[in-house]
Amino acid sequence: MTSVDTVRGPVPVGELGTVLMHEHVFVISDEFRRAEPETWDEDERVADAVRRLTALAATGVTTIADPTVIGLGRDVARIARVNARVDLNIVVAAGVYTLSDIPDHLRYHGPGTLLGGPEPMVALFVRELTEGIADTGIRAAFLKCAIEDRLTPGVERVLRATAQAAVRTGAPITVHTNPGAGTGLVAQEVLRGEGVDLTTVVIGHSGDSTDLDHLRRVADNGSYLGMDRFGLDVLLPGDKRVETVAALARDGYADRMVLSHDASCHIDWFPPGVREQALPNWHYGHLHEVVLPALRASGVTEQQLTTMLVDNPRRYFTRAV
Repeated sequence: MTSVDTVRGPVPVGELGTVLMHEHVFVISDEFRRAEPETWDEDERVADAVRRLTALAATGVTTIADPTVIGLGRDVARIARVNARVDLNIVVAAGVYTLSDIPDHLRYHGPGTLLGGPEPMVALFVRELTEGIADTGIRAAFLKCAIEDRLTPGVERVLRATAQAAVRTGAPITVHTNPGAGTGLVAQEVLRGEGVDLTTVVIGHSGDSTDLDHLRRVADNGSYLGMDRFGLDVLLPGDKRVETVAALARDGYADRMVLSHDASCHIDWFPPGVREQALPNWHYGHLHEVVLPALRASGVTEQQLTTMLVDNPRRYFTRAV
């Protein structure tokens, strides 16, 4: 049976159970954290993450996919310290997150740059998928990239490097997109042009849209729709998200959707306390407490929920090498 690399080691794909396909543990601007050490208590943050993830596991979730990559403060050694105290599978990703420019570290070498040469991101991603991230020995099991409003040169370079690493390794991909700008379709075009099988791709944040025609186009290209921001009501109210998933399920697209929150134990993009006050539903428990009952009331069947939470993640990760 195919295994999936997790923070605690390989897990048979059939034992992943209920999977939330887009959750972060920590999202940190690490240079700011180091510049303001008074804002960070490592032991406290780890203990808080353990509490939150333990509560998540108590809902019956057995696995989360954490697409925190370079650019979002990824530290898999910290994740391992948390995971050692929580009975949960955490699957981590390789990749670079940018919505506009290439990171300065890569500005002057690689294709089309001053110094030229092969794309260093491809070698990095392949190593993280096949050998491990940094010196941890923890292997990524999928790739993450991003496109927001438009395909900038920097974004395109990351997308193509991600695609090339996927083709080389067989690893699946998750893409941060903006459905309002139609960039899921743009990402699909770039990835397909590099030889990626679009059935191995999650088009993330598709659930931010109620445009069923657009979402059907993305799904009909073969990719999964990431209905993965439940609780982030400021971008789209929860009842609209539920209606969209229910409508697509009625149309036969349950096998093209995955569910999640895009939540985190800690994200430093907001001042302390603001996230909890402004976004009270944006937490790991919201799906099981509120969303799944609402989906059932909207006519989504238990089999369809199992398809979205168990079967689709299993198929996605079965393709990983």
